Amino acid sequence: MRSNPLASLARFTPTGAMVLGTMFFCLSLTPSLLPRSYVLQGVLSGFVFAVGFAIGVFLTWLWHFLELPIVERPHKRKARALVAVLSLAAVIWFFTKAPGWQNSIGAVMGMEPVARAHSLQLAAIAIVVAFVLIGVGTLFTHGVRSVSRRLAAFLPRRIAVIGGMVIVGTVTALLVNGVLLRLSLQAADNFYAELDALAGQYEGPPVNPLQSGSAASLVPWDTIGRDARVYVRAGPTAPEIEAITSKPAQLPLRIYVGLRSAPSVEERARLALAEMIRVGAFERSVLVLIMPVGTGWVDPPAIDTLEMLHGGDVASVAVQYSYLTSWLSLLAEPNVGTETAQVLFSTVYEYWTQLPRETRPKLYLHGLSLGAYASQESMLLYDVLADPIQGALWAGPPFASRQWRSATDNRDPHTPRWLPRFGNSSTIRFTNQQNALEIPGAFWGPIRMVYLQYPSDPIVFFEPAALYRPPEWLANRAPDVSPELTWYPVVTFLQLALDMALAQTAPVGFGHVYAPPNYLDAWVEITQPAGWTEQELADLRTRLTRTGGVESVIGGWFR
Repeated sequence: MRSNPLASLARFTPTGAMVLGTMFFCLSLTPSLLPRSYVLQGVLSGFVFAVGFAIGVFLTWLWHFLELPIVERPHKRKARALVAVLSLAAVIWFFTKAPGWQNSIGAVMGMEPVARAHSLQLAAIAIVVAFVLIGVGTLFTHGVRSVSRRLAAFLPRRIAVIGGMVIVGTVTALLVNGVLLRLSLQAADNFYAELDALAGQYEGPPVNPLQSGSAASLVPWDTIGRDARVYVRAGPTAPEIEAITSKPAQLPLRIYVGLRSAPSVEERARLALAEMIRVGAFERSVLVLIMPVGTGWVDPPAIDTLEMLHGGDVASVAVQYSYLTSWLSLLAEPNVGTETAQVLFSTVYEYWTQLPRETRPKLYLHGLSLGAYASQESMLLYDVLADPIQGALWAGPPFASRQWRSATDNRDPHTPRWLPRFGNSSTIRFTNQQNALEIPGAFWGPIRMVYLQYPSDPIVFFEPAALYRPPEWLANRAPDVSPELTWYPVVTFLQLALDMALAQTAPVGFGHVYAPPNYLDAWVEITQPAGWTEQELADLRTRLTRTGGVESVIGGWFR
């Protein structure tokens, strides 16, 4: 007897769906790029179970909807009991393996091993998460059934079911994307805007007239936020640079324009240029245009190491483009950072090209994460060939970056995706924890662009296609990727998605936390600082690596 597809929607707990959900739960305990605490593992496992369960429910419904033959099984109750026992045994076995899998990630990152998986706590968290998500799915299913039943009064039953799915799915998408998501993002934007505005109210502006926000500055102190304050005030002074490098130094110039410093992108760029001219930025040897991360954060080691290499003879400028954190900014306003980067670059580049080539500073670009995404879009290479800039350092470029993806996809096929070589390496090179910028037989052209990326960084190496096929970087595994990492459809995709949210929880030098020595090596290759011997650079690199070495000198400048 054929089943009714409307009635089949009521079958909410088919054995196959429970089995698939349990299988997904077990596989979620396997390692991915970054280690997870038992709390986060519980959230992930509950989510993954719900996804597997939903897929199982859908496949069961589809089987009935297509009116495929149903095999009647004798002793169905015994079969279900056997499946339940086997599923429980599988869960227990995977729990016993979980600590070893997490330790396989920590081992390549130099972390202390974990002794146990906290199985009971993990399971409890997973059950709550799964219960909530399955409840939401149940409401959706009942909605489809209700609409389909009404459509069935005047439409064929199959068309009624499909129509119910389309109507309820469309309404749900509009409700989530058009109302809930918009209101959530608006609330987040308001929250971060107020937090940003509070930053300058609890301490006075800088006294030094060369610092943004000082009494002499064109940028009011109360218009730059908490992250700008760190960038402006936390950099090394001339005596601190001299103490670290044993070379004469001057105070680096750091210019910052906040989102509230001027009403439009164009006005903020012009204000940045005016402030640069005021403090003498174009009289320094090195000038860097920085696109910050989301809320306006500039990674301290990235700029500090450059300032040390050049004895403080550096001017850098950053312009805020969002109040939101990076992932929210990318979701809510993906092009706002790109627009700011393009306007800032064109404004500064036009002024810079009018200066005498013999005396003007060398011009570089820099960005981390979403800042790297925006910075890469700030210029067209063909527009600057007549008067090129000197280079760029982009750290942790997001997987969606067009220029990065183009260079990676078109790499030398004999090089791995996590450390590619593009063309003749005269313009673009890639590096990671192991300095890979010196390539035998390769020569730099007039522009030196470097991508600093860790193979364990999910911001860089997340692949949407991991939903249905193994990531390409698994075929030739990097040293800081767990040897136990194995691809599973859907599950690995969800693991990597969580890894992106956890990217900055990794130890320094892994994940999305870039280490001072790696920034140093990249800047050395890009800017070719004068007056350094190989031994002096090695000594500086050791100081940056040794715990307490630099922190004790300048009060913890890298974070």
